[in-house]
Amino acid sequence: MSDNVLEAKTDVVLIGAGIMSATLGALLRQLQPDWSITAFERLDAAAAESSDPWNNAGTGHSALCELNYTPAKADGTVDITKAINVNEQFQVSRQFWAYAVDNGILSDPKDFINPIPHVSFVHGADDVKYLRARYDALAGHPLFAGMEYSESPELFSERLPLMAAGRDFSDPVALNWTSTGTDVDFGALTKQLINNVAASGGTVFFGHEVTNLSKQSDGSWIVKVRNRRTGESRKVNAKFVFVGAGGGALHLLQKSGISEAKGFGGFPVSGAFLRCTNPDVIAQHSAKVYGKAAVGAPPMSVPHLDTRVIGGKQGLLFGPYAGWSPKFLKQGGVLDLPKSVKPNNIMSMLGVGATELGLVKYLVGELTQSPRDRIVTLSEFAPNAKLEDWELIVAGQRVQVIRRKGIGGVLEFGTAVVNAGDGTIAGLLGASPGASTAVPAMLDVLERCFPKQWTGWQGKLREMVPSLGTKLSDDQALFDKVWQWSTKSLQLDVTSVAETTAPIEPASV
Repeated sequence: MSDNVLEAKTDVVLIGAGIMSATLGALLRQLQPDWSITAFERLDAAAAESSDPWNNAGTGHSALCELNYTPAKADGTVDITKAINVNEQFQVSRQFWAYAVDNGILSDPKDFINPIPHVSFVHGADDVKYLRARYDALAGHPLFAGMEYSESPELFSERLPLMAAGRDFSDPVALNWTSTGTDVDFGALTKQLINNVAASGGTVFFGHEVTNLSKQSDGSWIVKVRNRRTGESRKVNAKFVFVGAGGGALHLLQKSGISEAKGFGGFPVSGAFLRCTNPDVIAQHSAKVYGKAAVGAPPMSVPHLDTRVIGGKQGLLFGPYAGWSPKFLKQGGVLDLPKSVKPNNIMSMLGVGATELGLVKYLVGELTQSPRDRIVTLSEFAPNAKLEDWELIVAGQRVQVIRRKGIGGVLEFGTAVVNAGDGTIAGLLGASPGASTAVPAMLDVLERCFPKQWTGWQGKLREMVPSLGTKLSDDQALFDKVWQWSTKSLQLDVTSVAETTAPIEPASV
């Protein structure tokens, strides 16, 4: 078919079939069931890039255990601002998922979410002192109620036998333990949401890559799409476009020509995990245990020994081991980075190159690691780890946001919504905490891009997310209500090992 033939018109085009597009599509299906939705995914399946459970996504980031969200201040106290913000966002996601289960959008919740304790782990006197300060700052907060603190080797051995075996407890250890954490299979969740979009009248094309976006005089967009199987091209006219293409979003936003995307760059970071292949070892650990990041390491490289539940089967990962590739997607191309350099962002990118030498040094060190080196790193968590029990798997590709600052740029380890001023196009850039905050991120897109409809949607939105517009931190009664509802709907009932929020008395070592 000729490239000049306009095949169809649609209200909404979703680019990419990952968790972000799937979430936005499912939200719009509830809010505007009469709108037509067309999704294009360049690969042959949904959630085949960053949303795949073996490609990093899976923690269910809620800041219960991730120490990079609770940095120490100069006076020894701990800043919990980001932890509260991330947890608030995850509560929004939980509420929508609960609504989706209650209303048949999602099926059995155990297919995508399961209770797993979230644990912060440190060793050494200085870090033990930090973790106690972290506990003191968080434990009295409503969103972190139930968190425990312990320095007891006996409790450590009881709860984390794999990590205790072979450990020299003369080096002091400490844990922050939260039994109400979760593991989320974002691959399974994405597929269910995409299926709902398709089953409720949407159209989803796999093996179709969006190659260009052009704005029309009436504010709509011509979306040029190539069938990767046949090479044929088509054009679709859309009133609204969402670029949820993961690492590929930057290129498409640049092609759109919107001024709001100017100055943005991307810094790709690849990685790998050690995946346990020994069922006996896997059975000895049932928790997500996060440690402290190495000096210069990006936030998504915080080491963790991570229980996953994928396809109903428990697995165990350790990592990530950071690397570098010029690709913006795991199944991208080596020219992705150079193609992203434009006159409007080159100063931003050069500025970051000059200020992030610590990150460069860290990545070089990671790239030179041998298999034995990786096991040595793992042994900080599991002292008796054996090379033959683990295999190296390639993780998903992450593209960190480079944002213009002054005449240079700054590297940001978060997510950023970029939208045109008229609300006809939006995209998401960045990584962590990513998938766990998909619902609040997509609500942000809706509020920015559909201001006329936003007010009229409020009733339905509050059915889906009862806390919308309210900080649960400030409303204990509402938090208790939505927590109990979402816990029941998502089948996450957990009998806490702690009856109070008081810390377990530190044992002498």
